[in-house]
Amino acid sequence: MAVDFESLYTTYGPMVLRRCRRLLRDEGKALDAMHDVFVELLRRRDRLRGGSPVSLLLKTATNVCLNRVRTERRHPEDREQEVLLAIAGDDESAIDSRAIARRVLDRLFARAPETTRFIAVLHYVDRLTLKEVASAAGISVPAVRRRLQSLQQRLPSLAREESHG
Repeated sequence: MAVDFESLYTTYGPMVLRRCRRLLRDEGKALDAMHDVFVELLRRRDRLRGGSPVSLLLKTATNVCLNRVRTERRHPEDREQEVLLAIAGDDESAIDSRAIARRVLDRLFARAPETTRFIAVLHYVDRLTLKEVASAAGISVPAVRRRLQSLQQRLPSLAREESHG
């Protein structure tokens, strides 16, 4: 069965763009990411089945955006601009707090499966219920609950280590 990508883009493009905007907080980057999601869908057209592609599109959009954020963090486009903004910041403690939070989250997710990041974004950023997260991630509600509880249990000790280290 041939997939009508134009129809998919028209129907689901706005939903994917909203997800990308929410995660990237930049209109241009969100548009680029949205297009990358549909390019990825074209590459993996074999994963499309007869039902609704919402779950696949949301998962792909989340992964594309998270990958972009990680890449930007490792390779900022304009290092001088980043340094200038950090120096210009009038609240140095806020800059330190963000850096600590970033390091804690990096350590928290370092050994976690990629789907755990996806689950965390759906639940904590998008405010989806456990049932909605389970459906989008293709796992059971108890599995979602266990992963989120595991993150919550590890977070305080990682935060303590980071603030004392």
